[in-house]
Amino acid sequence: MKTERYINGQTQENEKEWVESLFLNGENNYVLQQLVEKDWNMMIKDLSSSSDVNLSHLQDRIHHTIRKNEFFKKQKPSRKIMSGYMKAAALLLLPVLIAGTLGYRYLNKKSHASYNQQSIASIDQLVTTTIMAPMSARVSFNLPDGTSGMLNSGSRLSYSLPFNKNRQVKLEGEAWFEVTSDAEHPFRISTGNTSVEVLGTSFNMSAYSAENYVELVLQNGKVDFFDNQGYKKATMLPSDRLVYQNGIISKSVTDPVKYKAWTEGQLVFRGDPMTEVARRLEQWYNVDVSLQDTELEKFSFRATFEDEKLDEVLRLLSMTSPIKYSITPGKVLPDGTFEKQKVTIRFKENNPDFLKSNL
Repeated sequence: MKTERYINGQTQENEKEWVESLFLNGENNYVLQQLVEKDWNMMIKDLSSSSDVNLSHLQDRIHHTIRKNEFFKKQKPSRKIMSGYMKAAALLLLPVLIAGTLGYRYLNKKSHASYNQQSIASIDQLVTTTIMAPMSARVSFNLPDGTSGMLNSGSRLSYSLPFNKNRQVKLEGEAWFEVTSDAEHPFRISTGNTSVEVLGTSFNMSAYSAENYVELVLQNGKVDFFDNQGYKKATMLPSDRLVYQNGIISKSVTDPVKYKAWTEGQLVFRGDPMTEVARRLEQWYNVDVSLQDTELEKFSFRATFEDEKLDEVLRLLSMTSPIKYSITPGKVLPDGTFEKQKVTIRFKENNPDFLKSNL
């Protein structure tokens, strides 16, 4: 083929003129289109018959030819020729790259052959995306498959593209999920130590690594819960609450509404023990809460707060329970890091009447 000999520098003068005149007429030239199509079909044939294909040399050859001719050609028509080569290179290279991807999948399925990893990586490399919610803020999200939700304070959600056929995300923190149903591609959430698998489901998940604590509350649908070894440990149904801590699973029935309330700016307690109240306050206000007396664990709390400041929440809690509290402001440490605000809660012993009525 004349064009092949031209690329290899083997053409005679009359053949050289013919190829250059061909490119001078532009990429819409019928003969040029036929030659490109013929080369394309030959490449497809080569891909389907080879088990080890490296496409990088094609790009190198095209670029080398363009640069070499651009350097040596001085006459005015050369600009059009080079432009023609650039366009032809684009026409050739794009299908070749596409063919590389399709050919890889075809051969891998049919003959379990493997391509050169370097060339495949440039085509199939995944792109990781991370969504973050700053401390004391909430961030809504929409994933490529239509799944939506919200991240709570200090949380992050990571996933890779392409996503729709590989619906896997990694959660650090707390999130509410409204998962789009896709029976062929389950939605999976990894937390580092555990994972869950769902189809079309609404639920809340809390998994702060510093707490070594995972909590799931299901509003509708079904959730399968797996441990860090990949073994299914539990199946959840609507209104189920699952807590996984230190390798132990506990399940109970609860009202999912209160676990979704944070997405609307509400902090809701419905008969929660003091330990749970302290944990939720830490997440909500980005503070450290210390319970000084074991007597506090005997009390439960019922309240709804909306956009109240920390000191106001503590003041209201102290009005309905025998507690007293102190707040130590955060400060900048010598190494430049910031120490969180600290809340210390103690049992108020000088209220025996309240104690008797609530034990």
